[in-house]
Amino acid sequence: MGKTYERIEGRLRSFIEAQPVFFTATAPLSADGTVNLSPKGLKGSFAVLDDLTVAYLDFAGSTAETVAHLRENGRITLMWCAFQGPPNIVRVHGRGEPVFRDDPRFRDLLGHFPDIDPAQHGLRAIIVVTAELVRDSCGYAVPFMAYEADRDLHGKRFAREDDASLSAYFAKKEHIATSLDGLPGLPLPLPPSTV
Repeated sequence: MGKTYERIEGRLRSFIEAQPVFFTATAPLSADGTVNLSPKGLKGSFAVLDDLTVAYLDFAGSTAETVAHLRENGRITLMWCAFQGPPNIVRVHGRGEPVFRDDPRFRDLLGHFPDIDPAQHGLRAIIVVTAELVRDSCGYAVPFMAYEADRDLHGKRFAREDDASLSAYFAKKEHIATSLDGLPGLPLPLPPSTV
């Protein structure tokens, strides 16, 4: 039976922080807009900032749907599943904001991710989420799966880029500056890094 929590603390926080992958879901306000669901991983790219706030690093990719949806309406859900150990699913429903590289808060937020080299993965933004509803459920139908390691392909690909070449890469992609539904996405040229 599912339970609602007032805070991200104790056993719940430990569970979230131990998971090697989580999922983000966002959608535009338009009733016929494209719903987006994205997997997120890479050890050290997620942090619990306090008992109602979490953040994760938004790296270079082929679209910017999450950023576009958050800029339009801020709605986001994060989900973690127990693929090992006792069954569990945790969802954090809340309001999210992309903090871009030229934002004065960026440097302090980046301090929560000490194991990540921001230049290696083409860091675009830090997504900060304030929880409005935190729930878990049984997860009985989630299969057992073993985590082996992070893939090194993303880091190898984007470690070659600097701010100028990363901006040029994004400019060539169809759904970086605007979403699939035409919403404003990532600001281009890419804001310069403050770190």
